[in-house]
Amino acid sequence: MAAVRQAACSRVLEKCGLEQILEALKLLLSPGEGSGSNSLQITKHDILLATLKSNLSALEDKFLKDPHWKILKLLRDEIANEAEWPQDSVDVTWRFTSQTLLLLLCLKETMLRLAADFNPGKPNPKTPETAPALSPDTLSISQQKTVQSVLQFVVTLGVCPYLAPGVGVPLRFRTEFGAVVQDVVCLSAAPSATRRLYTSCRALLSVAQHASLGSLVFCRHLGDIAAGLCQLGFCPSKRSSLSPEEEVLTEEERALSRKALRDILDQVYQPLAVRELLILQGGPPQSCSEGKMQVRCRAPAWLRRLCGQLLSERLMRPSGVQAVVRGVLEGAGAGAAGGSDAEATAADWKKCDLIAKILASCPQQSLSPEDYYRDICPQILDLFHFQDKLAARQFQRVATTAFLTMSREQPQLAAKYLLQPVLAPLHRCLNTAEIPESDMVPGTILVTEEQLSQCIEDIYKVYVVGNEPLPVLVDSLLPVLGVLFSLYCFTKQSVSHIRSLCQEILLWILGRLERNKAVASLKGFAGLDKSVPSLHSLCHFRAATQGGIMITIKEAVCDEDEDEALYQKVSSEQCRVEHLGGLLSHCQECGLAGDFFIFCLKELTHMAVENETEFKMKSFSNKSLLELEQHQTLLVEGQERKLLVLQLVALLCERMSEQIFTNITQVVDFVAATLQRACASLAHQAESTVESQTLSMSMGLVAVMLGGAVQLKSSDFAVLKQLLPLLEKVSGTYPDPVIQELATDLRITISTHGAFSSEAVSVAAQSTLNKKDPEGKREEQQQTSYERYSDVSHGHLEPQQSHVASHEVREPSTTAKQKSGSVTTEELQEALLSAYDPQIPTRAAALRTLSRWIEQREAKVLGMQEKLLKIFLENLEHEDTFVYLSAIQGVALLSDVYPEKILPGLLAQYDSSKDRHTPETRMKVGEILMRIIRALGDMVSKYREPLIHTFLRGARDPDSAHRASSLSNLGELCQRLDFMLGSVVHEVTACLIAVAKTDHEVQVRRAAIHVIVLLLRGLSQKATEVLRDVLKDLYHLLKHVVCLEPDDVARLHAQLALEELDEIMRNFLFPPLKLEKKITVLP
Repeated sequence: MAAVRQAACSRVLEKCGLEQILEALKLLLSPGEGSGSNSLQITKHDILLATLKSNLSALEDKFLKDPHWKILKLLRDEIANEAEWPQDSVDVTWRFTSQTLLLLLCLKETMLRLAADFNPGKPNPKTPETAPALSPDTLSISQQKTVQSVLQFVVTLGVCPYLAPGVGVPLRFRTEFGAVVQDVVCLSAAPSATRRLYTSCRALLSVAQHASLGSLVFCRHLGDIAAGLCQLGFCPSKRSSLSPEEEVLTEEERALSRKALRDILDQVYQPLAVRELLILQGGPPQSCSEGKMQVRCRAPAWLRRLCGQLLSERLMRPSGVQAVVRGVLEGAGAGAAGGSDAEATAADWKKCDLIAKILASCPQQSLSPEDYYRDICPQILDLFHFQDKLAARQFQRVATTAFLTMSREQPQLAAKYLLQPVLAPLHRCLNTAEIPESDMVPGTILVTEEQLSQCIEDIYKVYVVGNEPLPVLVDSLLPVLGVLFSLYCFTKQSVSHIRSLCQEILLWILGRLERNKAVASLKGFAGLDKSVPSLHSLCHFRAATQGGIMITIKEAVCDEDEDEALYQKVSSEQCRVEHLGGLLSHCQECGLAGDFFIFCLKELTHMAVENETEFKMKSFSNKSLLELEQHQTLLVEGQERKLLVLQLVALLCERMSEQIFTNITQVVDFVAATLQRACASLAHQAESTVESQTLSMSMGLVAVMLGGAVQLKSSDFAVLKQLLPLLEKVSGTYPDPVIQELATDLRITISTHGAFSSEAVSVAAQSTLNKKDPEGKREEQQQTSYERYSDVSHGHLEPQQSHVASHEVREPSTTAKQKSGSVTTEELQEALLSAYDPQIPTRAAALRTLSRWIEQREAKVLGMQEKLLKIFLENLEHEDTFVYLSAIQGVALLSDVYPEKILPGLLAQYDSSKDRHTPETRMKVGEILMRIIRALGDMVSKYREPLIHTFLRGARDPDSAHRASSLSNLGELCQRLDFMLGSVVHEVTACLIAVAKTDHEVQVRRAAIHVIVLLLRGLSQKATEVLRDVLKDLYHLLKHVVCLEPDDVARLHAQLALEELDEIMRNFLFPPLKLEKKITVLP
């Protein structure tokens, strides 16, 4: 009988089509007559029941009366006979659900049969672009919508009403229709609620066996089906012992539900499974406020435990970490990871902290925390390496937070399974590492470009972005700082995308280390401490093919290349010192640069104390050659160390500003080091002028502090007392009686905490302050570049005082305050003479003084305009920035007073060939012309013709820099001409179009496009009138540049110009409405 039934069913399937089944489903979903009325709640119940009964009756009538539906009826009856669930019930909702499920099963069987019978033909090689034949079981979009609606009815009527309180989201809190359904379902009618739930879930799982239908089922209803299976398979019975007759579900059926639950969770998209399990697990209980009902019952304890176990299983699977991260982020309202709302989600640290805590806590299913970390940590590191930018921001933030949380809670395991893999490429090339013999072949790549870039980026994300100086993080990074600094030095030689990352990492770790460890690291960077781990002697960095850096084994050095190798060694050491100075220039505010500078000064003192005569006088007649060689090596290393210390001190004096010391302690340490060096020099009878000046300066610095320049506290005097023994030694041994007396008075002032202060201390303090400001007065309004230069040269905290304290640059008396009309002939002559002074600060100050007098319209100065112009033009040729910028300012101010006399000469000089004037001079003249145009303002229209002709000729100059300068000045001029530009607008436009399209130099093309930006920005709403004839040409040019120009900056300028043009045209076409009323006064 079973074989006969199966054959009959097969024949029915061959004749039944998808359209009939979908038409039957539509008939079940057709709305009733009163479904759209706004009646009372009880009426809505009746309307729903009446609609369901009517649709069921209509379907049965169709089966009985329409002969075309006979085949579908036979198929439905066959599937109904094979079904094991009760289909008849007093409850109309269950009868409706049963019929709907039967039709869905018919649809599934039909689609499986169509797919099995489908045999696509071979593609035609002559028409490969033709789309392949579509499978007959494919549903159209409208058909998919019908199936989705049917599934929603099945879940709403057959699953959700039978869920226990707290399991899933109740219907009444979803939609208004859900609240109606919840009250319409009759739970007391047969079959029981549990049996109905089991039937609906098993039928839906059977329908989902087809791939297309399965995606429709699980895409929207996974949570409800999972909730039903959880209740069927894991919900404990209310009574401990039930007879087999009393049990609604058998143990086999409960086991099938548990297996089905795990199967669908394994099959579906894992982030979706995580999200639905989190929803099922629910949040903390919500307190009920007065007048408000609790939104949702809390999930029962068995369900919370079950969801936690299932979530842990998701996490322990391959790629489970990514699934959990996606599930939490997507379930938090962000949409798909990397979607439109990803930016908002990435900015929410609370979600990242939540995921990090989940990842850091070891689940109960894991055998031990170490096993869990061994499986999870590689997945966390993979989160750092996503390519999609928006998704990468979320995953990297989660990975960073999880990294820090694990390092905080399990530092040993984090160091083993997180930090070691991240830092492995750097550990591989340390001088303390053992390189395998197989990798010792010259040219072998120890660390690839991708590995090194990934390593640096990961370190940056964890340390700098995370910005949490945990001990395990700091201690792990400390051994590889030498390699990091070597890599930073290599990146400074050329362009590299990891240069800034290396710099940020080094600055971060140096700022978080203990000060003695930070100074020790700097000693290792400089080469003063060989015990600090550094790059292996056999390894070196090389530029890689993709623009990155890799680490390889050095080539063997031949005898002929020893000189070249020595040169490379010396130059690399010098570059390291230079780059160390650049790194320390960023560490002044935290005080690290000051501490390292004091360390170098103390090393200088040790050098002065060392007595090399013992080595030289020692007899080596009875020593072997090996011992002599070792001794000679020690001497050479000692000399190298001394030269390195001197180089470091000179570099720090040059690079660091006078704010290198940030507190009293550093100043006192600096003075103490200076006094110790002076005492050591005295002990060796090696007194020199520099030592004497340095000693005077340091003691003057103490006198300034004691004189009231700094508000000292009791703790500061405790620090100053460490100078007492040194001052006592100076007062007793130094040959100069003035310094002896000053040292004695300073000792007394420090000992009495400033209660006693002699006149010598006050004089020394005033003398030091006068070196800071030679005339004792300064105007901030008239502070010039020279004065800033002088501040740096004479700052009492500046290390260079030891070299330049005795040199005071002479500044002409004309830099004092001057009132209009008070310039004397002597002062003017002195300023003119100082303008030719060989000292750069003096010359620059004189030029600035003359410029200020011109600006103040001093009659005596303006009467010498020709001589002043000659002076300024001659200084224009000077190579120093202070000088030629001062000359440019002077010529511009003089041209503002006499434009008719000076402007033609400047234009002739600017328009001359390279044989008469250097390109640098012509560029400086171009800067003068730009300042003159800005100063003239609206009056520039008087000189329109010569200016425009000069700049248009300059746009054709062979020198690309001069062409760019001419176009820049042309833009400044056109910006101020307004309607006066009308007669030459065609010439200007033709020039700009030709340059922007044909010039080979990118700087010139940028300048041409920038002229259009300035032109549109300057004309604003007047552009539609002034540029009426050429506006279309300019628009086409800008679109051409945006589409075809290879240079990013030029395209950016063109885009800005298009935005300006768009704003102008919008305001022209749609002028803003003005709320005004016209009032006419009648006569």
